[in-house]
Amino acid sequence: MPRSSHAPAAFLVMNKQEADLDIDMHSWRASIVVLCFLVSVAAAAPPEGNWLSEDGGAKVRISACGENRLCGTLVWLNHPIDGATGRPKTDKRNPDPAKRVRPLIGLQVVRGMRPTAPTKWSGLIYNADDGKTYRGYLTLQDAGKAKVEGCVLSVICKAHVWTRTN
Repeated sequence: MPRSSHAPAAFLVMNKQEADLDIDMHSWRASIVVLCFLVSVAAAAPPEGNWLSEDGGAKVRISACGENRLCGTLVWLNHPIDGATGRPKTDKRNPDPAKRVRPLIGLQVVRGMRPTAPTKWSGLIYNADDGKTYRGYLTLQDAGKAKVEGCVLSVICKAHVWTRTN
């Protein structure tokens, strides 16, 4: 029904109240959306720190390395001594024979991770268990959990959940 400038004053007041309520509702919704975004960003702790592997066998320290990149170094092993040699474990499955004698502790296993989203990074992950490097992804699930994926051809992926630790 078209509105007329000859409408009763009560009708105009009612429409003004409805308009104010509509504006208030839009402002309220926008505020909630912004607040949710800010809370989610604030809740996402930075990935830097120590992370325990899913099986509890290793700790990796994630830190900044270069401009806007993350790297991870193996800093602890649950079983650091090679049972066959009685010496610290080495990178014995590396395809490069010269690298097979380097110790696992201190080895960079996460390289050049760049942010692809507010809580996701993409780069390379070295798997000392098979001596291969894979396309990798690190996704913070919350302040204490991160999903780490290694992928072959970007379609076949294996994921582990790491837990933040000291």
